[in-house]
Amino acid sequence: MSIGLDRPLAARHRLANFLGLVVLVGVLVIVPEAKASDFKIYEGFKTLARVFYEVNQRFVEEPDNSEMVQGAVRGMLNTLDPHSSFMTVEEMNEFQQESSGSFTGVGVEISTRDQILTVVAPIDGTPAAKAGMRSGDQIISIDEKPTKDMSVMEAVKAIRGPKGSKVVFGIYRPGQDKIITMTIIRDFIPLRSVRSEELAPGIGYIHITNFQGDTAQEVEKAIRTLGAPKPMTGLVLDLRNDPGGLLDQSIRVSGLFMGPVQVVETRGRVEDQNEVYTSEQDAILSLKCPIVVLVNEGSASASEIVAGAMQDYGRAVILGAKTFGKGSVQSVVRLPDGSGLRLTTARFYTPSGRAIQSEGITPDVVVPSLLPPNIKAIRETDLERHLLGANEVREDRKPDKDSEAADEDEDTFSGRKTDDKTVGRSSGSNKDRKSGRKSSDDEEGPFLDKPLYEMTLAERLEVDKQLSQALKMLQNGKVQSHFTGPPVSVRPRG
Repeated sequence: MSIGLDRPLAARHRLANFLGLVVLVGVLVIVPEAKASDFKIYEGFKTLARVFYEVNQRFVEEPDNSEMVQGAVRGMLNTLDPHSSFMTVEEMNEFQQESSGSFTGVGVEISTRDQILTVVAPIDGTPAAKAGMRSGDQIISIDEKPTKDMSVMEAVKAIRGPKGSKVVFGIYRPGQDKIITMTIIRDFIPLRSVRSEELAPGIGYIHITNFQGDTAQEVEKAIRTLGAPKPMTGLVLDLRNDPGGLLDQSIRVSGLFMGPVQVVETRGRVEDQNEVYTSEQDAILSLKCPIVVLVNEGSASASEIVAGAMQDYGRAVILGAKTFGKGSVQSVVRLPDGSGLRLTTARFYTPSGRAIQSEGITPDVVVPSLLPPNIKAIRETDLERHLLGANEVREDRKPDKDSEAADEDEDTFSGRKTDDKTVGRSSGSNKDRKSGRKSSDDEEGPFLDKPLYEMTLAERLEVDKQLSQALKMLQNGKVQSHFTGPPVSVRPRG
């Protein structure tokens, strides 16, 4: 067959432009000594170009070449991991807007589990939380459009819209027989990332809901407010259901509690992704002030970085449920047409060298999360194509075993032993941290008729066992700061 002889002229020009692009890409990736595997890649481009040609040549209607190229890119990234994605110009602008601290929508974190859109967690105080959306809910439809085969980015685009407009969800809640129809009015979601209050005389509480551009500044303000006029005698730092956010903010927040120390390390396949990140400011809170950090299955990424660093250095006791395990770095690249590429380029490691990816952070004191009956929280290991953790084999992956919780009468936490492989933590892996009574992450708690953020402090302490145990431990002197990480010289970053 003579390629293109019976093609309309405009279509041939489009094909020529596409083939030119393929050639250009090939030139960009050529190295002086090409390996055999490189030629297989170039052969793949030939196949892609041929498919593009055949579709333009034979499809029953004239296709939209722009949509086809975007579809090819999305399909390419869908073979990688759950966090790599393509963003259109509109999606790229929305992503940048969200990173700045606000967007218009319903306020819910979503992911895919078993190819089904699933709620990770609603954001406190948002329309989704007020409507009763829960972690583990499966989103079957959005505005009567089935979500089967819908990507997360496509779902986000469908969920967002003008303030005051409505979006209708079809929700399947495991354990229930019928689909729940949930109509939610979109609103401006000001991602206020930091809330604080006094739990008891001298004991402060800081809740970080996500890490955005002003988070470290707001945490510093909260510390200074809670510490006036008298210094705090204890602090609960709540990172539960915090999906993460900006890496630099997690580093700065860590520095507010520990000063200039190594916070996290990234390691990737490309040399420029290998980096050690160090906080660059003095601690605002006294290093002698005991801290309990609350985490749960919804604590991910930047929140795991903070919790992992504070655990490694013995700066805080970590209490709650094992974290999500999202320990990968996404680099965002703006493409020439204004669209964007979000690509996983490295993994996160705590200062002692523990991998966060898939492993998560196991608390020193395990207290089961308050989950609705028959609901099992999802973690990174539940996501399709997730990057493997250090101790995980995809072909024979076993479910996590339940950890063991510490009894309230346990000995005072006064730091961790140190050996040549760890920094300020007990010898052994996360799975070796065991003490006290046995517990299950699937333990059912009481059914709540309203969300925690709408309750009074007394009501919250009654039903929130993680928070109440943290407060008791601080009040009873069961937590001591034993900061084992001496300040290190700050390594400048370019």
